[in-house]
Amino acid sequence: MNTVVLLSRDTLLLKQLQAAFARSAPQLTTVLADDPRAKNAQIAACWFPLPGSLGALPNLQVIHSVAAGIDHLEHDPSCPDLPVCRVVDPGHRQGMTEYVRWAVIHYHRGFDQVLQHQRQQRWERPLQRAAGQFKVGVMGLGSLGSAIAEDLAAAGYDVRGWARRRKDLNGVQTFAGAEQLNPFLDGVELLINLLPLTSETRGILGNSTFEHLANGAALVNCGRGGHLNIDDLEQALQTGKLRGALLDVFEQEPLPADHRLWRMPGVTITPHMASAASHDCIAEQVAENFRRLNADEPLLNCADRTLGY
Repeated sequence: MNTVVLLSRDTLLLKQLQAAFARSAPQLTTVLADDPRAKNAQIAACWFPLPGSLGALPNLQVIHSVAAGIDHLEHDPSCPDLPVCRVVDPGHRQGMTEYVRWAVIHYHRGFDQVLQHQRQQRWERPLQRAAGQFKVGVMGLGSLGSAIAEDLAAAGYDVRGWARRRKDLNGVQTFAGAEQLNPFLDGVELLINLLPLTSETRGILGNSTFEHLANGAALVNCGRGGHLNIDDLEQALQTGKLRGALLDVFEQEPLPADHRLWRMPGVTITPHMASAASHDCIAEQVAENFRRLNADEPLLNCADRTLGY
């Protein structure tokens, strides 16, 4: 039986994926974790699987993230040592670029201040500054980060980028390695995180990073929830070191309704919408890897689990 099991704590996503597989990969049978047929599944398509769900699948051969990242698999300690694949959607870069462009304009033009003034019935124009006077830092210069940094530079912003290895990008001053992290951060007014989540980057968005930013800087996190130290964020917002934070990713998704981030002054939350592979693209790529698995061909978009991406 050509069975794929869908694993996620997001019930809406499960329904959407089932519909997409029915449209775009009707040759596969998709089931949920509580279906007895799940034990026959060769591939598990996952987004934040519940603890124990992967370990309960005796015939599993491939674990397939339904996103570009694989770190969410850590939420299931029973995750077996099997090949892990991810989804690469050609439209993902465009969506992320659009989201970050909005985020930059939001803080550059002071729309965060305008929205606060509206709640106070206060008529006050924020200072308008040229894009070239606004210093933006991009952490993570993979395919997404590099495209975003160059897009912002082309729009006239003062852009710098930081990654583990040196990159050469048009119009972007680049920094590399741990020894150049602090020089990269120095004076940045808007910090955008697009790093993969690894043991080295977990918690990187904390006081040791914030202290090097310009006073009143803002933060945009499109990487992973594990990058952010929430206690340090709250302190930085309370002291004015940060004026705001736009968060799209969280350690637990969906973000629980009682989580303090919902009510934290200065924080704007979006529901992991910066960019995502289309549901039909997910179904098509999982189906292609199912075909390759059974034809004994190399799988597409395999991740290195030791690196975390």
